[in-house]
Amino acid sequence: MSTAAPRATGQDHLWSVDEHLEDILATVRPLEPIELNLLDAQGCVLVDDITVPVSLPPFDNSSMDGYAVRVADVAGASEEFPAVLDVIGDVAAGQAGLLHVGPGQAARIMTGAPLPPGAEAVVPVEWTDGGLGEGPVAGMRARSLAPEAAGGQVRVHRPCEARAHVRAQGSDVKAGDRALDAGTILGPPQIALLAAIGRGTVRVRPRPRVVVMSTGSELVQPDEELAPGRIYDSNSFALTAAARDAGAIAYRVGAVADDAETLRTAIDDQLVRADLMVTTGGVSVGAYDVVKEALSHVGDEDEPGSGVEFRKLAMQPGKPQGFGSIGPDHTPLLALPGNPVSAYVSFELFVRPAIRTLMGLTDVHRPAARATLTADRPLTSPKARRQFLRGAYADGTVTPVGGAGSHLIAALARANALIVVPEDVTSVAPGDDVEVILLG
Repeated sequence: MSTAAPRATGQDHLWSVDEHLEDILATVRPLEPIELNLLDAQGCVLVDDITVPVSLPPFDNSSMDGYAVRVADVAGASEEFPAVLDVIGDVAAGQAGLLHVGPGQAARIMTGAPLPPGAEAVVPVEWTDGGLGEGPVAGMRARSLAPEAAGGQVRVHRPCEARAHVRAQGSDVKAGDRALDAGTILGPPQIALLAAIGRGTVRVRPRPRVVVMSTGSELVQPDEELAPGRIYDSNSFALTAAARDAGAIAYRVGAVADDAETLRTAIDDQLVRADLMVTTGGVSVGAYDVVKEALSHVGDEDEPGSGVEFRKLAMQPGKPQGFGSIGPDHTPLLALPGNPVSAYVSFELFVRPAIRTLMGLTDVHRPAARATLTADRPLTSPKARRQFLRGAYADGTVTPVGGAGSHLIAALARANALIVVPEDVTSVAPGDDVEVILLG
């Protein structure tokens, strides 16, 4: 959670992208660990190293449906001269009181069942006559339909080596091995491993609860009638989806009208379920920039140590930004611009790292790569601004998608990367090497 308000400076100061991100990450702290049931811990970050208490598998077991045999008894077996063995019974998965396989004997065994004492290997049922006295079979008859198959004789048509089709005890992990490292995000495979070693609960940092709120009296919800001068609210959907993609539990709030008191009330109402709040719109210099109006003086005497600062950043798109903390718990708040591309780029640069920091991760950034620019003409960039252009990246090359306009949602939907043009570069030519931030 937030522990300090952002540093203040002159109103006309132009902040760099790196300075702004540094201040955000210095303000945000990982959430406190909690103990959760396995399925509730999905998507959370593991706090402690996990050591294996019991080997996997815990005992030698069969990897096939077939017959547990001694290797010497099936040496030289063929379809013309099969090895004939006495079947002494069945070994099913989970069965206790194992049979002992002696010379000239076999035990019918199922996949996952413990290898009985005396047996050295498993021959698949397809290598046998299944006890029918004929040629090779495709499978076993159900025990309920043919209980006699657990006895009698079986003809084995192929030899096998020692330990064939046997999963050795500890062949997956051994007792005392480290199963998972602290900092691991728990997905389905990790949940499976924890369950397999007998862990029903685990200590994790919870997934951050992120509340996303867009502002603007012009915004209409999808599926509603679009009156003149109105537009559909896409930001709250995009950023809620992006927050979930980053690992958060995200809540979308319907668009708030351009009224400062209404916005303050809406934010206060949402603080109870927020580890991080994200607003879009109303952070520039217009007469109706309600977020700036509503939050510029939050904190002060009522909430010492909290407050929201609004800044101009040396970037395009996304120049106007705000961040700080609000409420009695000093909940971090990031105020993003309202243009859709500006909002999304700002989310990737600032909000996503904040979410990943709350989760307790150390690597909080999207992966970056170098790519060769393919374009019809040079790309221009404003001086002293770090520009982020949408691009399609593949096989070490990147192609711009759409123009530089911060309203081009369709272009954003076709992009899988951001092309980064540094502050000291005003033109990038086709064939130049550029940095790209990979979005997917």
